[in-house]
Amino acid sequence: MKAEWKEFLENRGAEFDGNGITGFGNSKRETQMVYSGDVMVDLSHFGLVSAHGDDSESFLQGQVTCDCTKVTSKSSQLAAICNQKGRVMTFMRLFQQNSTLYLHMPADRIEDTLSRLRMYIMRAKTTLEDVSDNFVSIGLSGPNAESLLQSSQITVPDNVNDSTQKEGLCIIRVAGPHPRFILFGTLDVMKKLWTELDVHAAPAGPSVWQLLDIQSGIPVIYTSTSELFVPQMINLQIIDAINFKKGCYTGQEVVARMQYLGKLKKQMYIANITDSDAPLPGTKLYSAAYSETQSCGQIVNAQITADGSHDVLAVVDIKAHTSGDVHLEKISGPELGFKTLPYAFPVQAEN
Repeated sequence: MKAEWKEFLENRGAEFDGNGITGFGNSKRETQMVYSGDVMVDLSHFGLVSAHGDDSESFLQGQVTCDCTKVTSKSSQLAAICNQKGRVMTFMRLFQQNSTLYLHMPADRIEDTLSRLRMYIMRAKTTLEDVSDNFVSIGLSGPNAESLLQSSQITVPDNVNDSTQKEGLCIIRVAGPHPRFILFGTLDVMKKLWTELDVHAAPAGPSVWQLLDIQSGIPVIYTSTSELFVPQMINLQIIDAINFKKGCYTGQEVVARMQYLGKLKKQMYIANITDSDAPLPGTKLYSAAYSETQSCGQIVNAQITADGSHDVLAVVDIKAHTSGDVHLEKISGPELGFKTLPYAFPVQAEN
């Protein structure tokens, strides 16, 4: 995080620990605002990689699951980088500003992702850089999010994944229970915008944005869960993060085989857990439908809710989910109460 941006947020009540911003002094109220209020969140827990050069688009086309030709100044794309076994290493959003492509991902995936991609550059005319400190990014969510942006003379993207541009500012609409946007810009631009939004939107810590991602059925893959899941296990084919008609990319054969020839045995669900501390990503799940030592799934993401319980995204064996008997860490552990995702599963996944 830029020192100037940190100082700016501190002067507006932000609190920090060794890992970054934690919130603005009242975490319970911040979480309650998710459900009916307008909230804005500093997104410094995410990082940004730039790809610039004549071959950037074609290079990335051979590395990610989305169709990079569809990434324009008006449209972003969700995408994954997979290993040769088709397991998701990094899940991210691609967008374009001017002639540069940007990869937005959790900060703890930046170093590994750069190392992985640079292995394949060879003669491609593209340069990859960590530019996390070159921009400030914030999230805005709420029933009035659109009008708040419009009051700052910002053209609002119409559809999820659409983007608009304004004088060094990039605005992307993302899925959410309310209108939700990610905004990228230079320090001075974002200081001005934060000050304008702060009149009507409540500043909140990153846990609020993580809860919104969970409610939207959007996974976040950290280093602890990297290479655990094939894309279909975390529903990437449903949220338009895979293009099955594009050319080859690393892991493509495995991903395509699962889609057309395989039978998906696990998929990602949303659930609530009471009487438990927040489970870490990768925590194993168990069911009486299996033996005591056989895991039936793993936590992808978890975040505290307004009532003190935890909403989670979890990859679970379809058979175990059907039984309705899934528990955290052991068969006698806290039970997962499954909820309804904001999107439908393909018919194949229900069979």
